[in-house]
Parts: sequence; structure tokens; C-alpha cells
Amino acid sequence: MKLSIVTTMYRSGPYLKEFYRRVKTEASRFTEDHEIIFVNDGSPDDSLGIAIQLHREDPRVQVVDLSRNFGHHKAMMTGLSFATGDLVFLIDCDLEESPELLGTFREVMQKNPDADVVFGVLARRKGGWFERLSGWLFFKIINLLWAEPLPANLVTARLMTQRYVRALNQYRESELVIAGLWLSAGFRQIPVTVTKQSRSETTYSFGKKIGLLIRSITMFSDLPLKYIANLGFIIFAIALLYSLALILTYIVSGKVPQGYTSLIVSVWLLGGLIIFCIGIVAIYLSVVFVETKNRPYTIVRDVYGRPPASKSEDD
Repeated sequence: MKLSIVTTMYRSGPYLKEFYRRVKTEASRFTEDHEIIFVNDGSPDDSLGIAIQLHREDPRVQVVDLSRNFGHHKAMMTGLSFATGDLVFLIDCDLEESPELLGTFREVMQKNPDADVVFGVLARRKGGWFERLSGWLFFKIINLLWAEPLPANLVTARLMTQRYVRALNQYRESELVIAGLWLSAGFRQIPVTVTKQSRSETTYSFGKKIGLLIRSITMFSDLPLKYIANLGFIIFAIALLYSLALILTYIVSGKVPQGYTSLIVSVWLLGGLIIFCIGIVAIYLSVVFVETKNRPYTIVRDVYGRPPASKSEDD
């Protein structure tokens, strides 16, 4: 049985050699027929050079060099498209997730032969109070809007069968939210509680997290659009009832109710609400705009190892 190990590189230079040593040791315990695929996501440090040197020393190492930084999720999907193993182990190479999880996940999969995925979740998110709070809010909002619940505190590390990876590679979105694809692909997936070390600062700024949340909602849920329609109906109903009340008041008393301040407040409130709703619709339209272009989500500049022609065969 062949094993593929896929990881992405971005400012990963200080960790690559130790990661390679540990993951290769773990893979060798499993099978000698394995490959290690490093995807360079436009890393500005010496990650590419170190990975190429590892390739020269070990023919099992393959390096996929992207033309620029496309983002973590897109780089992972590109790496998976090059994986040929019967089992595929996806993991970050910053050593926050232990490479030895490969053995742990393999044991769980052997006990559950009908499972296609074994993945890691954190019992408690790492970082300070703000990172933990923002992570909790992220999963809370996602699970309120997605049709299927997303397991909280997911990590990258997961062991997958080749048929599950092929299913993932059938998705052709230009804007990727990989956790949504993991869930959308289906199959039986088993969570395993893992620990994560804090060895480097996260590259996900607050702005990137907000962008990921917006993409997660617009790519996998149409509930905000339905909420807008429901909100419009509720406002219309309230306005209709209030109009009838004003007409009855005028008929009974012959006076027009005064209320300049409330009128101005209502105009500003409804005006802001309309602009907000239009903004939500505009975000959905922008997603449609991007997807209809059908652009590739990454561009591979070079491949060190297996020739890139085999990638087109998988397609």
C-alpha cells in the first residue's frame, strides 16, 4: 500500500528538516512505498531551497513550486491533486501538529475499515483569549448557517483514502474554503482529539479570519439571502399595520399624528438596513462573478520530482 504525505510551505524554513526527519521515520514504520509532497506557497524565506535539497537527497520527496502565494487552502488542494498514494496524510509542516499523528490515525482507520477519513480536532483552542474567542465565534456562526454542522476546532492533520481525495479534487471552486469541501465530500469521517504546540505565530490575521468567515458563509450557505427576504416581509408587514393604524386614527380623531424625530430615525434605520442588505447580495454576486471566470485556483511554476504531466492524467 502506497502512502502520500502532503504539506504546504510558507515561512516554514526553520521546521522543514525536522519535519522531514520525523514524518519520514513515521512513514517508514508504515510502508517503504511512500512519497512526501512539499507545496511551496510563494514562501518568502528559504523554504523552497531546503525542500529542493531534501528532494536531491531523497527521491521520494517531491516539491511543487507555485508561481506565487495563493493561500493555504488552495495550496493544500494543489498538493492533494499530486498525491498518488492509496492513503494520503495531509499535515502542516510547522510542527504544531505532530507528524507522529500518522501512526495514531492509521490505528484508528485500521479499527474502522469503513472509514475514509480520520482527522484531528482540538479539545481546546491554542492561543490567548482573543484567538480562542474568535475561533469559538467562527464555528458558532458557521454552524448556525451551514446545513451540516462543522466539527469545532478542526486542524489540518488528516489521513484520507484515495477515493476521498479524488472526490475532493472534483471540486472546481476558484475561491476555496477547504473545511467546507471536507464536509461536503461526505464519506465516513472519524474525529480524533489531538494537541497542538505553539511554535510559530499564526499567519492568519484578524482581517484574514473575517475574510475566511465571509467566504465560508457565501460559498456554502444561502441562508443570509433567505433572511433578507424574510426581513423585508416583516418590515413590510409592520409598515402596513402602522399605516392602517394612522388611517384609523385620522378617521376617528381627524388629526395626523406628529413625530418628526421618529420619522427621521426610521428613515436612517431603514436606509442603513437597505444598504446592508444590498451589500450582502453584492457579496454573493461577487462570488458568482469570480466563479464564472473559471480561473485556476493555483498556477504551478515547477515540479521537482514526478513530472507534472501525471497531474493532468488525474484530471
